[in-house]
Amino acid sequence: MEIKILGPGCKKCTETEKVVQKALEELDVNAEVEKVEEADKIASYNILMTPGVVINGKVKVFGKVPKHKDIVRYIQEEV
Repeated sequence: MEIKILGPGCKKCTETEKVVQKALEELDVNAEVEKVEEADKIASYNILMTPGVVINGKVKVFGKVPKHKDIVRYIQEEV
C-alpha cells in the first residue's frame, strides 16, 4: 500500500500524517508513507487545498485534517 500526504509541511499536514500513522498502527497494515511537499507534484493530483491524502493513487480527502475513523475506513477499502 502506498500513502501520500500532500502539503507544504504546515501544521495541518503534520496532524494528517499523525492520523495516518496511528491508523496504520491500529490496523497493523504495512504501507509506504510519503510526504509530497512540492507544489507541482501536489497540483498533479488536482486538489484545491492541502492537506491531502492519496492512497494507492486515489485522492481520498483534501482541504482538512481527516478524522481517524475516516482514515481507518479509507485504508480498509484499499487493503
